Amino acid sequence: MRGAQATSHEGLASRSSRRHHLIPVAWVLLAATIGVQIAFPLTGGGTLPLTVASVVLLASASVIHLAATRGLGAAVGLVVIAGGGGLVAEAIGVSTGFPFGTYAYTDGLGLKILGVPVLVPLAWIMMSWPALAVTRRLIGALNLSGTRARVATAFLGAYALTAWDVFLDPQMVDQGHWVWQFPEPSLPGVDDIPLTNFAGWLLVSFLMIAVLDRVVGAGHENTDDAVPVTAYLWTYFSSVMAHAVFFGRPTVALAGAVVMGVVALPLLVLEVRSIQSRRHRARD
Repeated sequence: MRGAQATSHEGLASRSSRRHHLIPVAWVLLAATIGVQIAFPLTGGGTLPLTVASVVLLASASVIHLAATRGLGAAVGLVVIAGGGGLVAEAIGVSTGFPFGTYAYTDGLGLKILGVPVLVPLAWIMMSWPALAVTRRLIGALNLSGTRARVATAFLGAYALTAWDVFLDPQMVDQGHWVWQFPEPSLPGVDDIPLTNFAGWLLVSFLMIAVLDRVVGAGHENTDDAVPVTAYLWTYFSSVMAHAVFFGRPTVALAGAVVMGVVALPLLVLEVRSIQSRRHRARD
């Protein structure tokens, strides 16, 4: 019996070790994403191949990182919950106007399913895991546990994901990828994007993050979540820069810097302190 248990544990350890070899792959995909996103404004932006590459690369990085650190089941869960859930929410949205408001996709993003471009559910996949990962980092620093941690994670995770759309929606509307029928009232500085859009994002993101938090294991103390954390921070700082300098939307840059900064800036402080702490321990 002991021999069987030992063999089982060895098998689990072996599979875990093999999975962790995928982490460098996730880093390569993230680096490629960053390269494409740097090229996007420098080449005038608005090109479908660059948009497709950016979304597919980062979505792949998120899925592969989850497979590497939490197993195949977690990766499949991300695809089903974020991708499938995002597709359903968007399909309902374009058909009924609920929960985001009345809008329609143009043909600018390519192939559609149920009236929704295929890239859109991939975009939900690519940022849902980073949003959950950074939320867990912040909630963990507050030493919450049990039901309180679950509820706080769902609320903060929904905010973290929705905050990204303060940058995304103006960019996509400016490039003609979708159109709002009633773009006002809007957030200060974020013209032509209705408040109903962000209310809908909060609702969908809350449900999505709450379910993902149940499906995707927290990992152990030494689990390497640097990939999704880096992805979130890169998205924040690059979006501020892009809107301020390249997209001609300085008010969006400011609004997004404030809204997404509620999550990104405390996260940055936490990460810097964590790095400093590890360096101090290494010296001792």
